[in-house]
Amino acid sequence: MFAARWVFTSIRGVISSLVGASMLFTVGAVSGADSSKVVRVGYQKSGALLLTKSSGLLEKALGPLGYSVVWREFSSGLPLLEALKGGSIDIGHSGDAPLLFAQAAGIPFQIFGASNPSPESTGVVVPKDSSVHSFAELKGKKLAFAKGSSAHLVVAQLLAREGLTFADIKPVYLEPPDARAAFEAKAIDAWAIWDPFLAAAEVEGGARLIVNGAGLSGHREFYVRRADFLKTNPKVVDVVMAALADTGRAAKSDPKATADFLAGKLGITPAVMERSELRKQRYFAQPMTAEIVNEQQTGADIFFRLGLMPKAIRVADIVFRSHTSIP
Repeated sequence: MFAARWVFTSIRGVISSLVGASMLFTVGAVSGADSSKVVRVGYQKSGALLLTKSSGLLEKALGPLGYSVVWREFSSGLPLLEALKGGSIDIGHSGDAPLLFAQAAGIPFQIFGASNPSPESTGVVVPKDSSVHSFAELKGKKLAFAKGSSAHLVVAQLLAREGLTFADIKPVYLEPPDARAAFEAKAIDAWAIWDPFLAAAEVEGGARLIVNGAGLSGHREFYVRRADFLKTNPKVVDVVMAALADTGRAAKSDPKATADFLAGKLGITPAVMERSELRKQRYFAQPMTAEIVNEQQTGADIFFRLGLMPKAIRVADIVFRSHTSIP
């Protein structure tokens, strides 16, 4: 059971600070959860919101404000963002690339926070016995990655850094399960992928890392809300940010316990998750900054130039200004 080693080492201080902050907002509020005041949170099995859900921090923090919390699981970022559009959830999270495509598709949402960068959590691997030892040596070779993913973005940035283009490699568009099978069958020469798939390839799949995302994509997790959610729920985002911050501190204070918990949830071996967690920094929530927006804008511009998005977008247009230093 996910308990003492992860959350309860500091649970009293966490709950005290969250409830204390919440009580500042509750002058005249009713006690107990009003059934009409429900925060519907979309989460994936690979992010900080899963840990927040398991800890119960959000329920304890929002309870004094009269809210209850409903959690809904999604397999990836794009379905979650579609649910925001349809109004079936209020708050959620996503990686960098799905947000860009969702914005280009006209899905209405706002970004209210971001995690720390985890550039080392994505990279390019080759078989251990491969003669390839650098990304430049992949010229003319088969490189697999998921189309429109954060790995696609990293590949584009690596090509640009080496003075190459997509015409210089043989792109193979595969989702992670199919890419791993192709990699282990040596049907491809290299694979661009993110954790925990990256860690699984290294620990179990005979992979050797030749380059990671350092100096390229931030590989962040972003926190989003329905565009009109704040009008009737002005304080919820503040409480969510506080809960995410405390989730991050607890997660990084004991990476092994966090890895063991996530391994059980994801059906991945503890050894794989431990490697993934050691280089993962994506738990800590922070307000959006000009630097983070520019980082996302770079990705948007790259995808547009590659013809993967129907129109150019301006990332700053969907940033929640009350949680950013952007003018």
